[in-house]
Amino acid sequence: MGTTALPMAGPGEGERADAGRNRLLLLDAAKRLIDNHGAAAVTMDEVARAAGVGKGTVFRRFGSRAGLMLALLDHSESEMQRAFMTGPPPLGPGAAPRDRLVAYGLARLAMVCAHLDVLVEADDAAGPDRLSHPARQVSVMHVRALLRDMGFAPVDEALSLAVLAPLEAAAIHHLTEHEGLTIDEIGHQWERLVGSLTSGS
Repeated sequence: MGTTALPMAGPGEGERADAGRNRLLLLDAAKRLIDNHGAAAVTMDEVARAAGVGKGTVFRRFGSRAGLMLALLDHSESEMQRAFMTGPPPLGPGAAPRDRLVAYGLARLAMVCAHLDVLVEADDAAGPDRLSHPARQVSVMHVRALLRDMGFAPVDEALSLAVLAPLEAAAIHHLTEHEGLTIDEIGHQWERLVGSLTSGS
Protein backbone atom coordinates (compact mmCIF):
# COMPACT_ATOMS: atom_id res chain seq x y z
CA MET A 1 0.00 0.00 0.00
CA GLY A 2 2.82 2.38 -0.69
CA THR A 3 2.55 5.79 -2.25
CA THR A 4 2.25 5.74 -6.03
CA ALA A 5 2.88 8.90 -8.03
CA LEU A 6 0.11 9.88 -10.38
CA PRO A 7 1.03 9.98 -14.07
CA MET A 8 1.79 13.51 -15.22
CA ALA A 9 0.24 14.94 -18.35
CA GLY A 10 2.68 15.17 -21.20
CA PRO A 11 2.94 14.54 -24.92
CA GLY A 12 0.75 11.57 -25.72
CA GLU A 13 -0.14 11.02 -22.07
CA GLY A 14 -3.48 12.88 -21.83
CA GLU A 15 -5.46 9.70 -21.27
CA ARG A 16 -3.19 8.61 -18.43
CA ALA A 17 -3.52 12.00 -16.71
CA ASP A 18 -7.32 11.89 -17.12
CA ALA A 19 -7.36 8.39 -15.64
CA GLY A 20 -5.38 9.63 -12.67
CA ARG A 21 -7.76 12.52 -12.11
CA ASN A 22 -10.78 10.22 -12.41
CA ARG A 23 -9.26 7.84 -9.89
CA LEU A 24 -8.81 10.61 -7.31
CA LEU A 25 -12.31 11.94 -8.04
CA LEU A 26 -13.85 8.52 -7.43
CA LEU A 27 -11.79 7.83 -4.31
CA ASP A 28 -12.76 11.21 -2.89
CA ALA A 29 -16.44 10.45 -3.58
CA ALA A 30 -16.13 7.05 -1.86
CA LYS A 31 -14.44 8.62 1.17
CA ARG A 32 -17.20 11.25 1.48
CA LEU A 33 -19.83 8.50 1.40
CA ILE A 34 -18.06 6.60 4.18
CA ASP A 35 -17.62 9.75 6.27
CA ASN A 36 -21.28 10.75 5.89
CA HIS A 37 -23.15 7.45 5.68
CA GLY A 38 -20.82 4.57 6.61
CA ALA A 39 -19.11 1.87 4.55
CA ALA A 40 -22.42 0.27 3.52
CA ALA A 41 -23.16 3.36 1.40
CA VAL A 42 -20.15 2.67 -0.81
CA THR A 43 -21.79 0.95 -3.75
CA MET A 44 -20.67 1.39 -7.34
CA ASP A 45 -23.94 3.22 -8.07
CA GLU A 46 -23.58 5.62 -5.16
CA VAL A 47 -19.93 6.37 -5.89
CA ALA A 48 -20.73 7.09 -9.54
CA ARG A 49 -23.59 9.39 -8.50
CA ALA A 50 -21.46 11.22 -5.92
CA ALA A 51 -18.62 11.68 -8.40
CA GLY A 52 -20.93 12.74 -11.24
CA VAL A 53 -19.80 10.00 -13.63
CA GLY A 54 -21.37 6.92 -15.16
CA LYS A 55 -21.30 3.64 -13.27
CA GLY A 56 -19.31 2.10 -16.13
CA THR A 57 -16.45 4.50 -15.33
CA VAL A 58 -16.26 3.14 -11.79
CA PHE A 59 -16.26 -0.47 -13.00
CA ARG A 60 -13.60 0.23 -15.63
CA ARG A 61 -11.36 1.89 -13.06
CA PHE A 62 -11.74 -0.56 -10.15
CA GLY A 63 -13.43 -3.69 -11.52
CA SER A 64 -15.65 -4.34 -8.50
CA ARG A 65 -16.68 -2.92 -5.15
CA ALA A 66 -13.89 -4.95 -3.53
CA GLY A 67 -11.39 -3.42 -5.95
CA LEU A 68 -12.70 0.06 -5.16
CA MET A 69 -12.46 -0.51 -1.42
CA LEU A 70 -8.92 -1.87 -1.66
CA ALA A 71 -7.91 1.16 -3.74
CA LEU A 72 -9.49 3.41 -1.12
CA LEU A 73 -7.52 1.68 1.63
CA ASP A 74 -4.33 2.12 -0.38
CA HIS A 75 -5.09 5.81 -0.91
CA SER A 76 -5.90 6.38 2.77
CA GLU A 77 -2.73 4.59 3.85
CA SER A 78 -0.65 6.73 1.49
CA GLU A 79 -2.27 9.89 2.87
CA MET A 80 -1.57 8.69 6.41
CA GLN A 81 2.08 8.02 5.63
CA ARG A 82 2.52 11.45 4.04
CA ALA A 83 0.93 13.06 7.10
CA PHE A 84 3.24 11.49 9.67
CA MET A 85 6.36 11.72 7.50
CA THR A 86 6.11 15.25 6.14
CA GLY A 87 2.87 16.80 7.39
CA PRO A 88 2.41 19.47 10.05
CA PRO A 89 2.85 18.71 13.76
CA PRO A 90 1.86 17.12 16.00
CA LEU A 91 1.34 14.19 13.60
CA GLY A 92 4.22 15.29 11.39
CA PRO A 93 7.76 16.34 12.37
CA GLY A 94 8.31 19.21 14.77
CA ALA A 95 6.42 18.11 17.91
CA ALA A 96 7.62 16.20 20.96
CA PRO A 97 7.76 12.42 20.36
CA ARG A 98 5.05 11.75 22.96
CA ASP A 99 2.70 14.23 21.27
CA ARG A 100 3.49 12.71 17.89
CA LEU A 101 2.74 9.20 19.15
CA VAL A 102 -0.60 10.36 20.58
CA ALA A 103 -1.44 12.08 17.30
CA TYR A 104 -0.41 9.02 15.30
CA GLY A 105 -2.67 6.76 17.34
CA LEU A 106 -5.65 9.08 17.03
CA ALA A 107 -5.14 9.44 13.28
CA ARG A 108 -4.73 5.68 12.85
CA LEU A 109 -7.83 5.10 14.95
CA ALA A 110 -9.88 7.44 12.76
CA MET A 111 -8.59 5.80 9.58
CA VAL A 112 -9.29 2.26 10.78
CA CYS A 113 -12.78 3.18 11.94
CA ALA A 114 -13.54 4.73 8.55
CA HIS A 115 -12.74 1.40 6.85
CA LEU A 116 -13.34 -1.03 9.70
CA ASP A 117 -15.45 -3.65 7.92
CA VAL A 118 -13.13 -3.79 4.93
CA LEU A 119 -9.99 -3.93 7.09
CA VAL A 120 -11.37 -6.76 9.25
CA GLU A 121 -12.11 -8.77 6.10
CA ALA A 122 -8.69 -7.98 4.61
CA ASP A 123 -6.88 -8.95 7.81
CA ASP A 124 -8.82 -12.21 8.05
CA ALA A 125 -7.88 -13.04 4.46
CA ALA A 126 -4.20 -12.20 5.01
CA GLY A 127 -3.94 -14.14 8.27
CA PRO A 128 -0.66 -13.84 10.20
CA ASP A 129 1.03 -12.37 7.11
CA ARG A 130 -0.81 -9.08 7.71
CA LEU A 131 1.80 -8.25 10.35
CA SER A 132 4.53 -8.21 7.70
CA HIS A 133 2.61 -6.17 5.11
CA PRO A 134 4.91 -3.41 3.73
CA ALA A 135 2.44 -0.65 4.66
CA ARG A 136 2.31 -1.88 8.23
CA GLN A 137 6.08 -2.06 8.41
CA VAL A 138 6.29 1.65 7.59
CA SER A 139 4.08 2.35 10.61
CA VAL A 140 6.12 -0.02 12.78
CA MET A 141 9.34 1.83 11.90
CA HIS A 142 7.67 5.17 12.64
CA VAL A 143 6.42 4.04 16.05
CA ARG A 144 9.77 2.49 16.92
CA ALA A 145 11.53 5.75 16.08
CA LEU A 146 9.14 7.70 18.31
CA LEU A 147 9.59 5.24 21.17
CA ARG A 148 13.36 5.55 20.78
CA ASP A 149 13.04 9.34 20.97
CA MET A 150 10.91 8.93 24.11
CA GLY A 151 13.81 7.18 25.85
CA PHE A 152 13.29 3.49 25.10
CA ALA A 153 16.56 1.92 24.02
CA PRO A 154 16.61 -0.54 22.48
CA VAL A 155 13.06 -0.73 21.15
CA ASP A 156 12.43 -4.44 20.71
CA GLU A 157 9.88 -6.02 18.38
CA ALA A 158 7.57 -7.13 21.21
CA LEU A 159 7.22 -3.56 22.47
CA SER A 160 6.36 -2.28 18.99
CA LEU A 161 3.71 -4.99 18.57
CA ALA A 162 2.25 -4.26 22.00
CA VAL A 163 1.98 -0.52 21.36
CA LEU A 164 0.35 -1.00 17.95
CA ALA A 165 -2.04 -3.76 19.06
CA PRO A 166 -4.90 -1.47 20.22
CA LEU A 167 -4.93 0.16 16.76
CA GLU A 168 -5.47 -3.09 14.86
CA ALA A 169 -8.82 -3.46 13.08
CA ALA A 170 -9.70 -6.61 15.04
CA ALA A 171 -8.96 -4.87 18.35
CA ILE A 172 -11.06 -1.82 17.48
CA HIS A 173 -13.89 -4.05 16.27
CA HIS A 174 -13.80 -5.92 19.59
CA LEU A 175 -13.70 -2.73 21.65
CA THR A 176 -16.62 -1.13 19.82
CA GLU A 177 -18.83 -4.17 19.19
CA HIS A 178 -18.19 -6.28 22.29
CA GLU A 179 -16.94 -3.86 24.93
CA GLY A 180 -19.31 -1.07 23.91
CA LEU A 181 -16.65 1.65 23.75
CA THR A 182 -17.07 4.72 21.58
CA ILE A 183 -14.30 5.95 19.31
CA ASP A 184 -13.70 8.88 21.65
CA GLU A 185 -13.32 6.51 24.59
CA ILE A 186 -10.80 4.40 22.69
CA GLY A 187 -8.92 7.58 21.83
CA HIS A 188 -8.81 8.64 25.49
CA GLN A 189 -7.53 5.18 26.46
CA TRP A 190 -4.84 5.47 23.77
CA GLU A 191 -3.70 8.79 25.24
CA ARG A 192 -3.53 7.22 28.71
CA LEU A 193 -1.51 4.31 27.30
CA VAL A 194 1.03 6.68 25.74
CA GLY A 195 1.15 8.60 29.02
CA SER A 196 1.97 5.42 30.92
CA LEU A 197 4.77 4.70 28.46
CA THR A 198 6.19 8.15 29.08
CA SER A 199 6.23 7.66 32.84
CA GLY A 200 7.68 4.16 32.41
CA SER A 201 10.50 5.20 30.13
